Amino acid sequence: MDLIISLSSCWNSSRHTDGYEMIREIADLGFSNIELSHGIRLSLVPGILRALDENIVKVTSVHNFCPLPPGVTHAAPNIFMPSAQKKREHDQWYSYTCRSLDFAQQVGAGLMVIHLGNVQFPLANPTRKLSSYVRKQKCLDVDEDEQFLKIREGMFEKLRKQMGPYWETVKSSLESILVLAEQNGVILGCENRERLDELPLDEDFPSLLNNLSGPPMARYWHDAGHAHLKEELGILWHEELLEKNAENLAGFHLHDVRKGKDHQPLGSGSIDFHMVRRFFQPGQRLTIELSPRLKKEEVLESRDFLEDLIKDL
Repeated sequence: MDLIISLSSCWNSSRHTDGYEMIREIADLGFSNIELSHGIRLSLVPGILRALDENIVKVTSVHNFCPLPPGVTHAAPNIFMPSAQKKREHDQWYSYTCRSLDFAQQVGAGLMVIHLGNVQFPLANPTRKLSSYVRKQKCLDVDEDEQFLKIREGMFEKLRKQMGPYWETVKSSLESILVLAEQNGVILGCENRERLDELPLDEDFPSLLNNLSGPPMARYWHDAGHAHLKEELGILWHEELLEKNAENLAGFHLHDVRKGKDHQPLGSGSIDFHMVRRFFQPGQRLTIELSPRLKKEEVLESRDFLEDLIKDL
C-alpha cells in the first residue's frame, strides 16, 4: 500500500536556529519525508529552502501557520482563529493562512493541516465542569454514571446554543480559501481537536466537509491522540469517529497517549493502533507527531513501530 510516512518538525524546530540543520537532523534519522509544523519561525525558512533545493527531504504537508507571523517565535497554530468575530483578528487569520498556502505550494507540499477555531464563552466555559468531574473520578463508567451523563448533556447543549455565529464564521472562512487552495494544489486537512470547545464539534465533520461551496479541496485530518483523549473523557468513540469520516480522510497525526499526555512514542501508551490502521488507505500521509521532549531513540522506535504496523497492508 502506498502510504507516506513523515516526521513532523514539531519534534525539533524549537531547538534549531538554522532550518537546514533542523531538516538535516530529521534526514539523518532516516526520514525522507517531513511535515513543516506550526513552529517554523521566519528565521528557519532560508535554511529549509536550501535543504529542499538539495533534495535532502520532501515536504508532504505543512501546518498552518507556516511560517509563523513576523515576531512570533513559538508554535502558535491558534494565534488567529477562523471563528473570530472581531474583523481585525479574522483578517489576520485570512492573510496568514493565504501566506501559508503559498508557502505550501513553494515547498511542494500537497496538504496543509488547519485548525478551525472555537466557541467563546463570556463567562463560565461549560467544558471545564466536565473535565474537572472526570479528573476527580477514580473509576468512571461513561455509560452508567448519571452525574457524568447529566454534565455531558448540559455541556453539549450550551455549546450548541452558543456556537451559532462562530460556526457560521468558520464555514465562510473555510470557503474563502478553497479557490486559493485549488490554485496552489494544496488540500486543506481539517484537524479534529482535543479541546472540547474547539470546532468543529466532532460529529459535525461530515456535514461540514460535504456541504461546502467551492472547489472540493477540504478533507478530514485525523489526530489519533486528540481522539483518544476525548474517548478517555467519555466524549466520543475513537473508532466511530474514524468510521464516520473515512470517505474524507486525507491523513493522520500519529502519536500515543500515556498517563493523560499525548505526543508520546508510538506503542508506548493506550491507543489501539491496530484499530487505527484499518482506516489507512493508499496515498494517505502518516505523520509521526512527537513531543520535543522525546529522545532520538524514541523517534526511531516510533518509526519502527509504524513501519511494522503497516508492513502487511
